Amino acid sequence: MTAKLMETFLKLYGEGGEVRTYFAPGRVNLIGEHTDYNGGHVFPCALTLGTYGLARKREDRTLRFYSVNFEKLGVVETSLDDLVPHKEASWTNYPKGVMWAFEKRGYRLEHGLDILIWGNIPNGSGLSSSASLEVLTGVILKDIFGFDQVSMVDIALIGQDAENNFNGCNCGIMDQFASAMGKKDHAIFLDTNTLNYEYAPVVLEDAKIVITNSKVKHSLVDSAYNDRRNESETALRELQTEVEIQTLGDLTEEEFEMHKNAIKDPIRQKRAKHAVYENQRTIRAVEALKNNDVELFGKLMNASHQSLRDDYEVSCEEIDILVDLAQAMPGVLGSRITGGGFGGCTVSIVKNDTVDRFVEEIGKAYQEKVGHEAEFYVVEIGDGAGRLS
Repeated sequence: MTAKLMETFLKLYGEGGEVRTYFAPGRVNLIGEHTDYNGGHVFPCALTLGTYGLARKREDRTLRFYSVNFEKLGVVETSLDDLVPHKEASWTNYPKGVMWAFEKRGYRLEHGLDILIWGNIPNGSGLSSSASLEVLTGVILKDIFGFDQVSMVDIALIGQDAENNFNGCNCGIMDQFASAMGKKDHAIFLDTNTLNYEYAPVVLEDAKIVITNSKVKHSLVDSAYNDRRNESETALRELQTEVEIQTLGDLTEEEFEMHKNAIKDPIRQKRAKHAVYENQRTIRAVEALKNNDVELFGKLMNASHQSLRDDYEVSCEEIDILVDLAQAMPGVLGSRITGGGFGGCTVSIVKNDTVDRFVEEIGKAYQEKVGHEAEFYVVEIGDGAGRLS
């Protein structure tokens, strides 16, 4: 694939100079949803799906971007002197945001770049194509400009800063962290409050991770995502009048039940309940995986979906249909919505001898119920972002 991308790059931008190749993965979160900005734990893993980038240094300050995925847009040309978001700049606002965040931290970008991008993460699927592109850009800048002091954790934080403050989506750290720090065959048990993390092996001896794309696109910037964040933050402030906590993730279920009436609005109470219970579920799920108890892990995934559907209200009809179909099928250990919500994908743990049936029967039933097809990806867990040799 990279040979074909190189051919396209040289055809577009001309020969000469050193063209370097990079990759940053997408991610799927196995459990721990909407806990990352609530000071809780998450449990994502990097995928072998992701975003490839080819880049070459220029002598001037011009930036040229081209995406094979959006070829109708052609080459988008701008400059290092125009690092501000423009609606018409489309997808290039993501790499520009990362450049802006580097410069803000005092890393001077002294010359422009020619960049070509191709990704195989379905757009709007909730597998973090934007975070993957941000981390990819960070790796390109670190490598080409020789910013050796910038760590991979820094790149994740820079990507989050760009998404929050340049592109206006108030996301937590999980997506960028998973893309930057992924490790083959492991998920990352991350405390989003402290950024302490450990790698936990995902050993599913007799099962596979299957992602199902509802083909309902979500766009988090203009969805209720920021509303959920605001509701959770208000609930936290109300709880802080009664109990000394920094984040919702500091509470156990019992402590929450004891103090929940400090939250004056029943809807905010539901939002906070999800954040607290989901965090505890995630801690238990990682423990279950360490004990090789994949059955319990699956049950906790199911409970996570119920909470996201009823208490956090970030699911949608099509996703609920997919989850109900999956949970009813023998050989499926657990299934839930994954990602920001309002569409996107489900993640399921499916026994090996059930995978073909899962794809065929759920695909057929879903098409009958909603009138369009779903897409299925049987995924592998891969490494984090880096330069390809």
